[in-house]
Amino acid sequence: MGHVKAAIFDWAGTLVDYGSLAPMGVFVETFAQFGVAITIDEARGPMGMAKRPHILALTQLPRVADAWKAAHGRLPTEADVDALYEVFVPKNVEVAADYADLIPGVTQTVAALRADGLKIGSSTGYTREIMARILPKASAQGFTPDSLVCTGDTPDGRPSPLMFFKGLIEMNVWPAWAAIKIDDTTVGVAEGLNAGAWAVGVAVSGNCFGLSLRDTQALSSVDYEARRAKARATLLAAGAHYVIDSVADLPPVVAEIEGRLARGERP
Repeated sequence: MGHVKAAIFDWAGTLVDYGSLAPMGVFVETFAQFGVAITIDEARGPMGMAKRPHILALTQLPRVADAWKAAHGRLPTEADVDALYEVFVPKNVEVAADYADLIPGVTQTVAALRADGLKIGSSTGYTREIMARILPKASAQGFTPDSLVCTGDTPDGRPSPLMFFKGLIEMNVWPAWAAIKIDDTTVGVAEGLNAGAWAVGVAVSGNCFGLSLRDTQALSSVDYEARRAKARATLLAAGAHYVIDSVADLPPVVAEIEGRLARGERP
């Protein structure tokens, strides 16, 4: 590769945690602790954001806000968001390591990209405290990034491009269009676009599909294709230049982007 210099990957649903399952139950449990029931689908909506903004977005959903008012006699406040976040974080830290299995194809894909000269960055909506549980397990399975940017490392998280830019600085990579952002969430796709980079959405292994590998494999072909089509449409509507099923499908896309850059095309 002469033009593509780096790939920056999201973590949950992209590199680890097939189906992006770890935070979902914790969001549901946390709100339940405050007397408010939320669904898994509601919890998934803001995925990819830093977790406090994610919780804030959930409290602003009309149905959730109404449920909070019914339970507490008022609409949720910033103080309530802080209280929810304080309960959420230790719960998420506790379960994170249980969802640290690499998604099939990650080690092979990363090895191929590194062989082609690419640097491998990563960014996440998780805090460094959470990633301290996940990173050693990922390393033991054969994946260690050249750069890790966590929520809290920059003034703003996704969909701002600041986490992406920090990763480029750490890897000494520029311009932004020489890098690719790979993410399973719409705000992660937006992060790449806002940075002026290529954005690749991950449909099946991630948040938009929302099932474990085992549950995915148990689907009928009709249900699988319907769910896959919906996930792909969501990521394409968010502006992804390409959409793949999982990171295992990335190398041909990187080769195509290399060719487009060689022809003078930009994201």
